[in-house]
Amino acid sequence: MTTSRERVEQALRHQAPDRIPLDLGGSAVTGMHVSSVYKLRQALGIDAPGTPVKVVEPYQLLGEIQPDLMDALGVDVVSLGSPKNMFGYKNEGWKPWTTFDGTPALVPEAFNTLPEPDGSILMYPEGDRSFQPSGHMPQGGWYFDTIVRQPPIDEEHLNLEDNLEEFTPVSAEDLAYYARETERLYATGKAILASFGGTAFGDIALVPAPWLKAPKGIRDISEWYMSTVTRRDHVYQIFERQCAIGLENLDKIYRVVGDRITAVFVTGTDFGAQQGPFISPRAYRNLFMPFHKIVNQWIHTHTTWKSFIHSCGSVRALIPDFIEAGFDILNPVQVSAAGMDRAELKQNFGQALTFWGGGIDTQHTLPTGTPAQIRAEVKTSLEIFGRSGGFVFNTVHNVQPRVPAENLVALYQAVIDFRQ
Repeated sequence: MTTSRERVEQALRHQAPDRIPLDLGGSAVTGMHVSSVYKLRQALGIDAPGTPVKVVEPYQLLGEIQPDLMDALGVDVVSLGSPKNMFGYKNEGWKPWTTFDGTPALVPEAFNTLPEPDGSILMYPEGDRSFQPSGHMPQGGWYFDTIVRQPPIDEEHLNLEDNLEEFTPVSAEDLAYYARETERLYATGKAILASFGGTAFGDIALVPAPWLKAPKGIRDISEWYMSTVTRRDHVYQIFERQCAIGLENLDKIYRVVGDRITAVFVTGTDFGAQQGPFISPRAYRNLFMPFHKIVNQWIHTHTTWKSFIHSCGSVRALIPDFIEAGFDILNPVQVSAAGMDRAELKQNFGQALTFWGGGIDTQHTLPTGTPAQIRAEVKTSLEIFGRSGGFVFNTVHNVQPRVPAENLVALYQAVIDFRQ
């Protein structure tokens, strides 16, 4: 009998497994909002009404995908992430909380549940309220928005170290955590998708560093994007130093986790908008590709891991460069964006890339379509992307809130019915 790990590995080798692998919750970009997890568990009869769901990623309010839900859906991937979340504290000491839409949840003890006078909720780096808040959820909101804490920039005294504060040698404590978690997760028989961090050059979700108490350097989102042109050499030097630290950390991590990892999340830097890339292929090759090549070459030289890139939007024009940079896996495969036609992508790039995502349009079909439309799109995705391997079924990015329960059930029932 084929195990989940073998199934994913076969797909990554572009071989046809016994059934197309399924990921739900393997990373911070392949999961599901806590309110939708709650709806799905209720609809499947897994939990009694009112049973809370843990928020395992507070920034996006992602819900925990427990083993019982994995078994019910046939999920093949498990997540190995950092010991701390986006706000810099550990997921521990769980306490009750209710989302604005009334979903019962459990959140880590450092999660701030006290609303402001206007009803909004602020989040603090490391849960320390003696520092400025780094996240804001408006009253009635679904996620946290980053609060930019940009100190005045002294153009004459830009310091590389200011934008390298978060890139430090991996600690002995974290290495022990990775070793324990890898052993535990490997015993499940599922493929491990690891997210160690430190190799996402210019990921705009990370640039403001919501986990740092007093970030310095270029931290404003607009300022950072402009800096990739106006201060290009400075950004390049930041990436050089970050890359060196990242490689040293990967070497130390590999020594404790070995080849039990199936795939590693290298970067989540977005390069695409709805109608096309917001960076030219030339700019990508000039600033980002050199470091992607270095990281991917290290991975392919020293490990059996497959290299995973997440880049939203219309990235069709950049895919040849992603392949040249050494990526094995493309996510989220935003099929609702311009130029991201399933059949064309599979025909032109299906031998070089595994498509990890693209299973259902989460902008339109999943939240507003009918169950019949959802089944039809899932079937199409499985038929096109699944030919000759090279496909792990996942939605386009995380499943969002406000998706009808019947649509969630239709989605995963269709996967079960058509994935053979």
